[in-house]
Amino acid sequence: MFFFQEGFTYRNFLMDMIAIFAFVVWFWLLVVIYGDLFRRHDISGWGKALWVLALVLTSYFGILAYLITQGRGMAERNAQQAQQARDELRRVVGFSVADEITKLDQLKKSGSITDVEYGRLRTKLVQ
Repeated sequence: MFFFQEGFTYRNFLMDMIAIFAFVVWFWLLVVIYGDLFRRHDISGWGKALWVLALVLTSYFGILAYLITQGRGMAERNAQQAQQARDELRRVVGFSVADEITKLDQLKKSGSITDVEYGRLRTKLVQ
């Protein structure tokens, strides 16, 4: 109540901005966590339901608990999904490692790239 008695001050404005920022962060984290939770195949529907219940009832504590306990798995699942998306794009576009190596050979012969750059790029393509 103390802040509202002063009227519109810089402190009230700052507190409003902090509250809005906290809400946006909370909402963004919920979207990220729910997206990760429903894409998972390693836990059952009951496990997902318990996580949803924990996230709804405990808000920030549920978010922090999920990030602490599942953070590493989230990163691995995101990396795996990104790799699958890249592979699918390469398949659709018609990316061929052999074609790219041929292009690298041409760049090396023309002198556009050095032997070290050629080796690094070729290794990256083959992986």
